[in-house]
Amino acid sequence: MEPASHGPEQDTIAAIATPFGEGAIAILRLSGPQSIPIAAGIFRSRLPFASLAPRAQRLGRIIDAAQVLDQVILSLHPAPASYTGEDMVELHCHGGILLTRRILDLLLARGARLAEPGEFTRRAFLNGKMDLTQAEAVMDLIRAQTDLALRAASGQLEGRLGRHIQSLRQALLSILAHIEAHIDFPDEDIDPATNTALLARIDSLRAEVARLLATADQGRILREGLNTVIFGPPNSGKSSLLNRLLGFERAIVSPIPGTTRDTVEEVVNLRGIPVRLIDTAGIRPSTDDLENAGIQRTRHVLARAALILQIADATLPPPRHDDLPPHTRALLLLNKCDLPIHPAWSPVQDAIRISCKTGAGFDTLTQAIFDAAMQGRATPDDHLIAINARHQSCLTAASTSLDAARQSLAQNLSPEFIAIELRAALTAIGEVAGRLDTEELLGEIFSTFCIGK
Repeated sequence: MEPASHGPEQDTIAAIATPFGEGAIAILRLSGPQSIPIAAGIFRSRLPFASLAPRAQRLGRIIDAAQVLDQVILSLHPAPASYTGEDMVELHCHGGILLTRRILDLLLARGARLAEPGEFTRRAFLNGKMDLTQAEAVMDLIRAQTDLALRAASGQLEGRLGRHIQSLRQALLSILAHIEAHIDFPDEDIDPATNTALLARIDSLRAEVARLLATADQGRILREGLNTVIFGPPNSGKSSLLNRLLGFERAIVSPIPGTTRDTVEEVVNLRGIPVRLIDTAGIRPSTDDLENAGIQRTRHVLARAALILQIADATLPPPRHDDLPPHTRALLLLNKCDLPIHPAWSPVQDAIRISCKTGAGFDTLTQAIFDAAMQGRATPDDHLIAINARHQSCLTAASTSLDAARQSLAQNLSPEFIAIELRAALTAIGEVAGRLDTEELLGEIFSTFCIGK
C-alpha cells in the first residue's frame, strides 16, 4: 500500500488515550513532526533529554513555566518504528481528571492540535503501517464482547483477512495480464486450452470470494450480537428462560398472565457468541391498554429477530403460533419437562425439551443457539475470518464483476469486455484492504473510533 499525502496529516496531534475519569494512570499521546520537540520543552529529568533512547521509559516531571504539574514516565517512538509511522511520544501521568486535562492543554499550547477520533490509527493506515482491514480490527478488538469475537478481531488485526485479499488480488492480476496480452496482440485468438484454464482460474476466485461473503453473518453477530426473541403464550416460562440463560433474576416471574408488559433486553455470552436476549409480553386478547402496548412491541421485535426461541408449556396442548413472522429461524422449546408432558406433544420430534426450574436441557439449548448463529461454519476454537458490512459490499461488487467476466469469456467475446470486468473486480477487491483514495469513506470509518486511538 502506498502512503497518502494529506495536509492535516502533517500536523502534530495530541490526545488522552485512556478513558475519561479518575484512575491510577492516564496516558497521553503525541504524533507528528513536532512531537519530540514539544515533549522536550516540557519534560525535565536528571539526564539530558537528548540521551533518552528510543522506546525506553524515563521518569521525570512535566513543567509548565516554573510550576511542576506532575511526575510522569515518558517514552519516545521515533519514525518509522512507531504505531503511526511518525515520531510519537507517550506520557504516563497520574490519572486525575484535572491533571490530565492540564497536561493536554499544555501540549496544545506548545503547538499540537487535538486529535480527531481514530486519527492515530488513520495515520498508521496512511503511512502503510497497516491495511484498512487491520485498522477496522482495532475497534473490533476494543468493542469485543466475547472471547470468540476477540479472537476474530485479533486474527484480522494480525492481517489474516488482508492476506486473503492480497492473494485474491495477485491471482486476479495474473488473469488480467493474460487477457491484456491478447488485447496487445489482437491477431492471436485465445486458444481453447487457455480459455478453459482461464475459466477455471476465474471460477476458483469466485469460490474464494463466495467463501468470504459467507462469513458476513458471522461478522455481524460477533460485532453486534445475535438478536434473539423469546416468544410464547402467557405463563409458558419466557421470563424464567431469560433468567436461567442470564444466570440471575432479571425479569419478574409470576403465575399471573400479563406480568411482562414491556420487552426486557439483556446480552449474554453463550459459547463465545454475544446473544441479545429479548423477553416479550405474551400475545393474548386483552382489554388492558398497557398490556396491549406490550403486545404491539412484541410483534415489532419479532419482525426484527434473527432467531426466535419459541417456548411452550409442555404440560398443556400445543398453542397456535399464527403471530410468528414467516421465514424466520426459530427453535421450539418445550418447557416444564420435569412434569408429565401432554400427549399431544408426542409426535413433535424437533423440539428441545427443557426445564427452566431444574436447568435440564440447557446444554442442548445453548449448543442449538450457537449452531443457529454460526450456521455450522465454526467452533469456538476456530480463528474466524468475519467480514463487516463494508467488506461485504466490496466483495459483492467483485463477485458480480467476476460473474460478468466469466460469462464474457465463456461466450468468446472480445478480450476488451473481459478486461473491463476483471479491472472492476480488481478495484472492488482492493478497496477491502484500502487501496483507495476516498476521503469521505476514510472519514466515515475512523469517525467511529475513540479519540486517542
